[in-house]
Amino acid sequence: MAMGLNNQGWAENMDGFVNPPETSTSTTVARGRAVISIYGFNIDLGTLGKPDANSWINWGGINDRGEAAGMSETADPDPNGEDICGFGTHLTCVPFLWRDGHMSGLPTLGGNNGQASAINNRGEVVGFAEDGAVDSTCPAGTTNNRIALPALWERGNAEALPLVSNDQDGFAYGINDQGEAVGYLGNCTSATHAVVWKDNTAIVLQDLGGTGSNFAYAISNRGQIVGQVGSGNTFYAAVWRDGAHGAVTNLGTLPGDFAAFATGINNRGQVVGNTFDSKYNWSHGFIWRDGVMTDLNTLIPGDSNLFIISASNINERGQISGMATVQSGPHEGEIRAYLLTPADGCVRFSMADFARTHPQSILSANACHHSSQRIGPGRLQR
Repeated sequence: MAMGLNNQGWAENMDGFVNPPETSTSTTVARGRAVISIYGFNIDLGTLGKPDANSWINWGGINDRGEAAGMSETADPDPNGEDICGFGTHLTCVPFLWRDGHMSGLPTLGGNNGQASAINNRGEVVGFAEDGAVDSTCPAGTTNNRIALPALWERGNAEALPLVSNDQDGFAYGINDQGEAVGYLGNCTSATHAVVWKDNTAIVLQDLGGTGSNFAYAISNRGQIVGQVGSGNTFYAAVWRDGAHGAVTNLGTLPGDFAAFATGINNRGQVVGNTFDSKYNWSHGFIWRDGVMTDLNTLIPGDSNLFIISASNINERGQISGMATVQSGPHEGEIRAYLLTPADGCVRFSMADFARTHPQSILSANACHHSSQRIGPGRLQR
């Protein structure tokens, strides 16, 4: 899956091997690496552990200078048995910064583990880091049971971002070039508030009155924010067009799908994201512009041989990254990262026409969010 995307069209991918059985409830990623893809030329970012260790990424992990952020296993078993990187190895998982061909670990806030999620063009990185204390809000038997705080790394130094009310945990997912960060706050099992951090203050974003599944994933340089809001037993893609103190716009989902969330926005206010079926399988990638949500499969030709099940990011050129299912041939059924580039002209016979009943995805939402099992959308949305 192509997750991060910069304005040069360079993507930061997560390349992994999926273990059978490939079902909506038990799909796992057995191994994986963070990769930068430059128009088909792939750079393995490596790991901070042994050669066969794993590295992984979240949203927004590459800037225009080609600097990248993510998470990597080390060679050390976690002393508390945690599995923050999510590969089942129970190795210590640390946030990383990749720059000039070299991966270096970022400090935590006193604990053993953390994840970096996004990097801006000033080199500021956000994510989360443990402080080492046991999280009293975790149910008995929880594997990843340490407090995880939203974190900002600047010039290699880690700083905890503020919390609100009774929230004990959090995760910063996105950051813009003004240093404004977005994410969520909550506890071990619930994302209570979508938030934006401005001037070292946490501001709770408007939601739909739900008690959980409220996330902010990305923020543009104009201060517009995208994410998701919970409603009843589902969640919907959302945009806060007026930023920190503005109203939330519920983008809903595509016809026939059950849930959605948005993970990318550019400075023109174009939004991309993902929809899910009633079993929370990845279903469609979408673009939202001028108040309309459109299935990306209607915008690519029918002979592309890819059915888009996710859209992660959109840059200022309108290029979009995500993942898609191969429709036919020797690689039929495989999941591939893609990059879409806007083109002149209309599509007379689209992939949506070709695959009128879209294929069942072999990946669950949890498969690509497995790295956030402790406090991320994969676990909380299930």
